[in-house]
Formats: sequence, C-alpha cells, structure tokens
Amino acid sequence: MIKFTSAPSYFWLNAWVLANIIELATQRFCDRFIDYKIDPGHRLYDQMTQAARSIRANIAEGSGRHETSLETEMRLTDVARASSHELMGDFINYMMRHSLSAWPSDDRRFLSVINIQLEKPQYGSNFISDAMTHISRQLARFDCFLMNGDAGVAANCLVALCLKVNAMLTSMLAAQLRDFKSQGGFAENLTQERLDARRTVATVEGAPQCPQCGKPMLRRTIQRGTRQGHQFWGCSDYPKCNGTKSS
Repeated sequence: MIKFTSAPSYFWLNAWVLANIIELATQRFCDRFIDYKIDPGHRLYDQMTQAARSIRANIAEGSGRHETSLETEMRLTDVARASSHELMGDFINYMMRHSLSAWPSDDRRFLSVINIQLEKPQYGSNFISDAMTHISRQLARFDCFLMNGDAGVAANCLVALCLKVNAMLTSMLAAQLRDFKSQGGFAENLTQERLDARRTVATVEGAPQCPQCGKPMLRRTIQRGTRQGHQFWGCSDYPKCNGTKSS
C-alpha cells in the first residue's frame, strides 16, 4: 500500500497559497457580480475563473517539474505570471465598465492588502486537509474587503492581490533563471552526460586525438550533401573545437 507522508513542495510556496486565495475570491466575485445582464453567454465568468485557475495550476505544475526540467519550470511560472496580468486586466475592465474608482497606491486599503503577510503553513500527515484549512484561514484575512458587499472594494482588493502574486512570481522566475544558468536545463545536462560517456568510450577504445586540441575524437556520420552517409572523426569538444580527421 502506497503511503503519502509529506506535502508536495509547492504546498509550502506562499505564491501557491496566494494563488488559491485569488482563485477562490475570483469564483466568489463572479458568483456575486458577473450575472447574465453583463455576461449573457457566461463567457466572461469562464475567462476570469479560468485565468485564476491558471495561476494556481501552473505554479503547481512548474514546481513539479523542478527536478527534471528547469526550463519547463520557468516556462510554467511565466504562464502563471501572465495569467495574473490577464485576470487583473479583467478586474480593471469591470471597474471601468461600472464607473468604479481604483485605489491609489498610497490608499490605506491598498497598503493593507499588500502588507498582509501570509502565515507559515503547518502540515501533518493529513496534509491535504491541513492545506485546505490553511488556505481558508488566510483567505479570511482578506474577507473585510472581499465579502463586504461592495463590488468596487472586492475588485480593488483582487487587483492588489494580483499585483502581489505577480511580484512573488517575478522573484521566483529570477531565482529559477539563476539556477538554470548555474545548473543547466534537463536536456542540456542529459546531452552533456551522453557526450561524456562517448568520450570515455572513445578513450578506452583508442580513438585518435584531435589534431587541434588533443582531446579524444568521436566517429561521426555526414548527414547531408553529396557525401551523406560517409564517416569521419570529429573532436569530442565540438562546437568549442572543430577539429576533424578522415576515418
């Protein structure tokens, strides 16, 4: 029997917790304020809730790819960030459509939302239930803005939350880029391992040394042109060294 004893790594990310808060708050907002009068085809409702879902889902999926592909992780983090911009645009459009005012950046309500720090989660063996409880508690800290019955206040709060999660994702992306530069991507590392293995085999089997740099050469096959299919010796350090030798 398979036992799951610890929460997935992304459960600990504040960005993922905040993304869940945004998704739940967006669903509530749409249930209350996006009705058939302004959205007869239900398309706006779907677009807003799907954009909110995309933030949360892509953070989780990107984190899940951390061990195998830093490049994919960065790409999914960037998708999550783009979705936060998309959702924020929808709330801005809603406020403009209904002649609602946006909070200035020095408004006490805006600053209050931005400055609320999420509490550190505590996960036990029942980590899914613990995560649901933690997210609900953090969401409740914004309820004075989200659930007071004023669409303008709720929309402004969600704009601030989108800006907040966007800043988190931008920091995450910068850190992922630093890791990628220092460690390389999965495909690059796999290629390097294959090349290292071929170099080892070439050395053991007595392959000739490169006339330019002295490193072992690898037998290669011409892929194009009139000599397609013919073999030759190429430096194992290509493309840094382009030494060749007739086979």
